[in-house]
Amino acid sequence: MMAMSCKDGKGIMDNGKYVRYTPEQVEALERLYHECPKPSSIRRQQLIRECPILSNIEPKQIKVWFQNRRCREKQRKEASRLQAVNRKLTAMNKLLMEENDRLQKQVSQLVYENGYFRQHTQNTTLATKDTSCESVVTSGQHHLTPQHPPRDASPAGLLSIAEETLTEFLSKATGTAVEWVQMPGMKPGPDSIGIVAISHGCTGVAARACGLVGLEPTRVAEILKDRPSWFRDCRAVDVLNVLPTANGGTIELLYMQLYAPTTLAPARDFWLLRYTSVMEDGSLVVCERSLKNTQNGPSMPPVQHFVRAEMLPSGYLIRPCEGGGSIIHIVDHMDLEPWSVPEVLRPLYESSTVLAQKTTMAALRQLRQIAQEVSQSNVTGWGRRPAALRALSQRLSRGFNEALNGFTDEGWSMMGNDGIDDVTILVNSSPEKLTGLNLSFANGFPAVSNAVLCAKASMLLQNVPPAILLRFLREHRSEWADNNIDAYSAAAVKVGPCSLPGSRVGSFGSQVILPLAHTIEHEEFLEVIKLEGVGHCPEDAMMPRDMFLLQLCSGMDENAVGTCAELIFAPIDASFADDAPLLPSGFRIIPLDSGKEASSPNRTLDLASALEIGPAGNRSSNDYSVNGGNTRSVMTIAFEFAFESHLQENVASMARQYVRSIISSVQRVALALSPSHLSSHAGLRPPLGTPEAHTLARWISHSYRCYLGVELLKSSGEGSETILKTLWHLSDAIMCCSLKALPVFTFANQAGLDMLETTLVALQDITLEKIFDDHGRKTLCSEFPQIMQQGFACLQGGICLSSMGRPVSYERAVAWKVLNEEENAHCVCFMFMNWSFV
Repeated sequence: MMAMSCKDGKGIMDNGKYVRYTPEQVEALERLYHECPKPSSIRRQQLIRECPILSNIEPKQIKVWFQNRRCREKQRKEASRLQAVNRKLTAMNKLLMEENDRLQKQVSQLVYENGYFRQHTQNTTLATKDTSCESVVTSGQHHLTPQHPPRDASPAGLLSIAEETLTEFLSKATGTAVEWVQMPGMKPGPDSIGIVAISHGCTGVAARACGLVGLEPTRVAEILKDRPSWFRDCRAVDVLNVLPTANGGTIELLYMQLYAPTTLAPARDFWLLRYTSVMEDGSLVVCERSLKNTQNGPSMPPVQHFVRAEMLPSGYLIRPCEGGGSIIHIVDHMDLEPWSVPEVLRPLYESSTVLAQKTTMAALRQLRQIAQEVSQSNVTGWGRRPAALRALSQRLSRGFNEALNGFTDEGWSMMGNDGIDDVTILVNSSPEKLTGLNLSFANGFPAVSNAVLCAKASMLLQNVPPAILLRFLREHRSEWADNNIDAYSAAAVKVGPCSLPGSRVGSFGSQVILPLAHTIEHEEFLEVIKLEGVGHCPEDAMMPRDMFLLQLCSGMDENAVGTCAELIFAPIDASFADDAPLLPSGFRIIPLDSGKEASSPNRTLDLASALEIGPAGNRSSNDYSVNGGNTRSVMTIAFEFAFESHLQENVASMARQYVRSIISSVQRVALALSPSHLSSHAGLRPPLGTPEAHTLARWISHSYRCYLGVELLKSSGEGSETILKTLWHLSDAIMCCSLKALPVFTFANQAGLDMLETTLVALQDITLEKIFDDHGRKTLCSEFPQIMQQGFACLQGGICLSSMGRPVSYERAVAWKVLNEEENAHCVCFMFMNWSFV
């Protein structure tokens, strides 16, 4: 075999078949690969010129090296993914085996109880009651009434309570102390959040979850103990005393406060003992329970405006997992004192499903989110790291809860009403509340507002799913928002004095949604809303024309049972600093019925037309069915306004009327969305999408077959509904763009939306050129004439960008012209195959 030796750092080429590179050349190529993993031919030639050490290597060989390097990287990622899946499956198998053992014990116990009761019934005439014995019968078994040892606030007394708490918690986490049933809608699997169960027939409400997280046990315990960081309803946890134990554990006395979720109920508080210890098998246990007078332990007097609730033995069992990570068992068991709220709200406090969604699953989501951030510490939307975006979400949620509850110890006081008590007005002029508002912004104008006003109200909704209503409020802001008041709210925290709404300040043009981040399972997402064409304040021509809102959306999954839906937003400065002042306002919709709602994920596509045509219109939709009667939910609205104290009466009047107008708009929207309104129409709408979407799907499929000679979809039917459904669930990313001078996307399937990290509404604000780099744009420009003349073009693999700026690689792509019924060009469709985030 002939070989050509390359000295002085040059590679060795064997008969032109392959090149053996020196360590210096490999280092240089690796450095270039990390800068650009898929360089064009021009870029490769440029690399050779810029890097003398590669001057003896042919461009073709450089191309082969990059191809091999990408292949190795893909294989490495795939191997890593398969290893992770294998670890998940192994851990999940272990959890399922433990669950199977628990269920077998439960079956054995039920069989025993059934036999006992049968025998007891047959011999009832012979049964006698021994009043001299303290034995009692519980669930068919004889137990001695537990005699608690003497307890007090001493370390020995607290340790006695702690050990009993540990035993009771473990009996719930891994035993049969509580009858657990699988939570509706939750299916265990390698990609699920975990195994989630709810209680059946026990005191109070209880939920249990088992899951695998990629964090070490001590880190898991640290996160879970910091309850306010992940439990949005938690106002504060104060550690009043810490006692070490002889076994290396700790006992803590805690006072915890929870926000009220609505204006119609008081807040809750807890007086708790928390016990942290390490078991013999190395598992870490954190368990908690309420301290009551019956235990002779330390007491906490009642706190004004709070209802004292009880936490029954609950906690976390954290086991180290082979290969890293932890297997965690979570138990939440509470008595939330339902008697203290109006009867219509009692389902919220008597539902184990609600507890599981708000508390148990929230803990698992936080752990999985942090584990993902640790493994992928990349920068996401607007240059923020995931932890910073999570902190912004927390600030929005916390600020909304503070305004909604209006605690006096935070400086809130109630104003008198105007004779109608439907809207409550609170005012806060405390220095702590205003600290974040009196900041200088980039334009140099300090904020001069010296008080904050909150207008809040609650209303009962009938027969409209919270997720659908909230999605409509998000996507059709103009249906309920007042342009002038939004402009005033932005100005009040930005640049000082501005006229009250009354005279026209400006009018909004389009609403642009700019995604920032999605959390695990897309349970919530953070975005920036750009409201264009606000205009400027008459007193200040420096105010920008565009207004920005930081917005948090959650609970928009219609299939999740017991999920609270929220839309919370706050005006922000264009600079969008991490410490920017936030005055959150928004909506919270809480379902009051535990029944599962079946509805279409695309139903909001035609909601605007439903509002426009009214009951007598001829367009119809029947996208979901109501399960056995009316569904009820309670909506709570809270809006905050910063103002100068001498304008208090005027701002209060404005805020009161604004909230009333929003209530009226919401009632009108809810009526348009209710199935009773929609069922009055004659026609039936297929469950997925609108007629326009069905037609477009048919055009896409037909045009692909005409130009490429093969079928796009392997469908079992030819109906429009089948075609759209198959197209929507296709694993390859499908995107359609308009034929304008500046093409914008008009449609995408689910894979396309995931690839672009956007929604159907925000999709229409993304231009085609934004998703390609310079090389991709040049390639597209050269291929576009061919697409229009020949009807299609095949594109080589490359890199494009999501709407959040993340690079996405794809192996190849196909673009084709989509023809309508008249054989005229309607749009251009792109299909990206085997795509993945880099």
